[in-house]
Amino acid sequence: MSRHRTYCVPYKRIMEAAVSAVVAVIAGLAAVTNRLHNRINLVHSRITDMDRRVDGIELRIATNYVDKVEFKAGLQRMEDHMVRIENKLDQIVMRNG
Repeated sequence: MSRHRTYCVPYKRIMEAAVSAVVAVIAGLAAVTNRLHNRINLVHSRITDMDRRVDGIELRIATNYVDKVEFKAGLQRMEDHMVRIENKLDQIVMRNG
């Protein structure tokens, strides 16, 4: 019976050490998982913030943007007006010339 006790005590110590090691490994994995999750949330929030800023810039560009067709039409109206002014100046010069 004393022989059984000597073998039982190291076995209990080994089991206690193994349980402690398993608990430490689980705690370490939990800590790593928690840190990783926090970093993922941080990256996600940064991406979301950047997406909002890009959306705001797109909105400002869209409100201040002049369509090419509209620009050409405005430019044509200005050119037509300048031609009328030139014609009037030519008429004035012909009368006084």
